[in-house]
Amino acid sequence: MTTFVLIHGAWHGSWCWTRVRDLLASEGHRVFTPTLTGIGERSHLLSRDVSLDTHIADVVNLITWEDLREIVLVGHSYGGVVAGHVADRIPERIRSLVYLDAFVPENGKALFDYLPDNGQGFRELAAASGEGWKVPAPPASFFAVNAADTTWVDRKCTMHPLSTFEAPARISGACDGVPNIGYILAGDFDYHPFRQFYARAGERRWWKAELACGHDVMLDMPNELTALLLQRTAAESS
Repeated sequence: MTTFVLIHGAWHGSWCWTRVRDLLASEGHRVFTPTLTGIGERSHLLSRDVSLDTHIADVVNLITWEDLREIVLVGHSYGGVVAGHVADRIPERIRSLVYLDAFVPENGKALFDYLPDNGQGFRELAAASGEGWKVPAPPASFFAVNAADTTWVDRKCTMHPLSTFEAPARISGACDGVPNIGYILAGDFDYHPFRQFYARAGERRWWKAELACGHDVMLDMPNELTALLLQRTAAESS
């Protein structure tokens, strides 16, 4: 049995992991899909005080209070920033770190530093429709979500705190000591700040894989993603 902790991206919540969570659980694995403070079913907790540190603490505290060890930690999109910090804070608890079409934090750099416009578009959205401090969710079509799930995703996505995109990473480098690190790219997502991280994964000798789907891989290709995660887990154990 393997313990998986799956971290969602911006505007999403644990709901986006339902298919993969059920598939992993059906194979006998233990799966946690925490929803970050202020998002999804925890959107009633959204405030100006919610920060990147809040989201890191959400996951670190889950792992600590549940006494989880030998974890496969997966971060999707913005969740990669959270996952990287979690692995940096408690590397001894993490067996494998997987970035799923995700941002990979580097010390001193904010998520917006990796976007072509340095986040100006999202800042304008926050100013126009989010009181200047929260960002409305882009439509599901922006993420290239499959047609069958578009309406559902539009209904489920919630506001996201702007400050989490602007906060510089505080990474010591301890996360680099995680025994197994990999990067999965969503190959059919046209808006792609993530290819830079996929290239760097190769330079760092991480394992790499690409799935031909939109950004929400867990929705578009849940079976293939689950199979890949289990394949990598089996490879680590052999």
